[in-house]
Amino acid sequence: MPADEIANHKRALRAELRERRRNKPFVTMERETEQLTAQLKALVGDLRATSLSAYLSAPTEPNTRPFLNWAREAGIRTLLPISRIDGLLDWTTGDGETEIVSHLGWPEAAGELLGPMAIDEVDLILVPASSVDRSGMRLGWGKGYFDKMLGSMGKWPPVFAVLFDDELVDEVPRERHDEPVDGVVTPSRIVPLSKRSKAWGLPEA
Repeated sequence: MPADEIANHKRALRAELRERRRNKPFVTMERETEQLTAQLKALVGDLRATSLSAYLSAPTEPNTRPFLNWAREAGIRTLLPISRIDGLLDWTTGDGETEIVSHLGWPEAAGELLGPMAIDEVDLILVPASSVDRSGMRLGWGKGYFDKMLGSMGKWPPVFAVLFDDELVDEVPRERHDEPVDGVVTPSRIVPLSKRSKAWGLPEA
């Protein structure tokens, strides 16, 4: 498929997924937040992670905030991304309270900047996504920040995308710069997808 057709396909899929998320009932979001938090805690336990990177979820995304509160209380060092104008992600641990709106319109933590390479020291990376396919290919939201980060890492700890259940699909359109993930976490399950994830002893979904 020509590159312009792939890009158009991606835009159409993202628009459909955004609309689906906007229309999700509040009571469903509340229930799925509780379920997702339990799955994320289980993933941390399964991988014996003592440090991780995650992100502050936007209102229509799977809600990571209760999990982040739990991680802070549990003493798990958590890095949160700060988007830079040059297209890179910087990192901070934040203070658990202060938030800003980034130049991209995303919620971000405020705090001391630790530099882009701080991500190399974590045991687990949690990333947002609009959808992921069964091969592990991730469809992001079109800005390229997380693909660039994953593609430039010196080390590669386990990488899991956080999704709603119906966003794990058979196939997503792929471009050369797109980076895969090792698995997904949804409200109902943890799904290992990469070959190396099979060696981590995660329960099969």
